[in-house]
Amino acid sequence: MQRRKVGIKSVLLAAGFASLVIIGGCAKEGAAKTDAAAKANTVTTGAEIPEVVATIGDEKITKADLLDRVGNRLDALEAQYRRNQTEAIEEGINTILKEKVIDAEAVKQNKTTEQLIEAEAGPGLEPTEAEINDWYTRNQPRAGGRSLEQVRAQITNLLKAQRLQAAKEKLEQRLNDERKVVVLYQPYRLAFNNEGAPTLGKKGAPVQIVEFSDFQCPFCFQFVPTIKRIEKDFGDKGEIVYRQFPLVTIHPFAFKAAEASFCAQEQGKFWQLHDAMFADQKALSVADLKSAARRLGMDQSKFNTCMDTGRFTERVQNDMLEGSKLGITGTPAVFVNGLYLEGGAVPYETVAGAIKKELERLGKAE
Repeated sequence: MQRRKVGIKSVLLAAGFASLVIIGGCAKEGAAKTDAAAKANTVTTGAEIPEVVATIGDEKITKADLLDRVGNRLDALEAQYRRNQTEAIEEGINTILKEKVIDAEAVKQNKTTEQLIEAEAGPGLEPTEAEINDWYTRNQPRAGGRSLEQVRAQITNLLKAQRLQAAKEKLEQRLNDERKVVVLYQPYRLAFNNEGAPTLGKKGAPVQIVEFSDFQCPFCFQFVPTIKRIEKDFGDKGEIVYRQFPLVTIHPFAFKAAEASFCAQEQGKFWQLHDAMFADQKALSVADLKSAARRLGMDQSKFNTCMDTGRFTERVQNDMLEGSKLGITGTPAVFVNGLYLEGGAVPYETVAGAIKKELERLGKAE
């Protein structure tokens, strides 16, 4: 049986489609995706605003008055600008380097760029049946309940695209080393106020992964196995920080679930309740959460009082406010050392690749 050869571009496009089907994120008020890349808690556009913006007779309308009304909106706009600026600069740098390094090498070898990458990938580009089955077993939440046969083609294209991407990165690294390429530009990085936030891994680790999440969001549920695997694979080199961003307009139980997680945290049970809530996202009413606390061995009276008095309402709101000021509109929103990972519930490989890149940059790679 003769197989039709599929080009690299076709595979990457197909894998992109597969990713859109299998992964994604919950969006606030119909927003399509997250925009984020700004200084935390700072209106950076403030310098452009005069101290007095208007007068009514002798009465002055000041910059402080203005920022009190629209400061959060200005922060979100600044976040979007910073992110777009970084993307444009990196795209420009990468295009120039590709022309001067990879394309030049292709001309030198009388090959296309695609042929260079395929040669770098070597044999075994097509995933085996065992590899497809293994991916499906480990990523069933991302398959959305579909059978292996229903997503087999997408998994095949995704695995092949990942290998081509790995080969491309290996080729780029080898050629960059040969030609002594040094990229001096560093993208804009966020600074978060994570004081008191629940964490996994080692505090002060070289790589910090921050996730803004929603306990009722199905895409956040899909991302849970990735977080667990990151903790297992990277150990003391990574710190995972959980931040609250309940999308209250579409997930009515998410806010109280976020409060409940903090009530559990003060009893040392945050991650236990985190796992329980994501394991059954249909059981997030206050009564359900109190029952879950009892099953997890918490002090029932203390937990109930915490929930009934709304002790952590303001803390959840503060997380939401910081997220909004950073331009976040959907969940999960994931950042690696302050760099936003586009795509919501991105695959493990995407997060792991970003972590490895940061470890290499910091000289912490094995």
